[in-house]
Amino acid sequence: MTVTIYHNPRCSKSRGTLALLRERGIEPLVIEYLTCPPSAEQLKQILSLLGMSPRELLRRKEAKETGLDDPNLSDQELIAGMVANPVVIERPIVIKDGKAALGRPPEKVLGIL
Repeated sequence: MTVTIYHNPRCSKSRGTLALLRERGIEPLVIEYLTCPPSAEQLKQILSLLGMSPRELLRRKEAKETGLDDPNLSDQELIAGMVANPVVIERPIVIKDGKAALGRPPEKVLGIL
């Protein structure tokens, strides 16, 4: 069983989700996505697992700051922008056995464990 968390150590929700996993005896593969962002293909896969559109996975404030809040941008353009500016990606994202959950709040990831 491999569990992966796309993690930002400066984010309280991300730290809380990581702690929740570890409290349950799960030592996940931790990907600090700000320094090691997912590729466009990986991001498409993550979005598919989450059942979300790229726009739904955008952090509003950061999207506005980077110009990715433009309603005319296509999904492909949003994904390219997310790869180039990973700070706009909502976090944390936990993946296990072909399922994914956004840890907002952290307890939401329990449904895929």
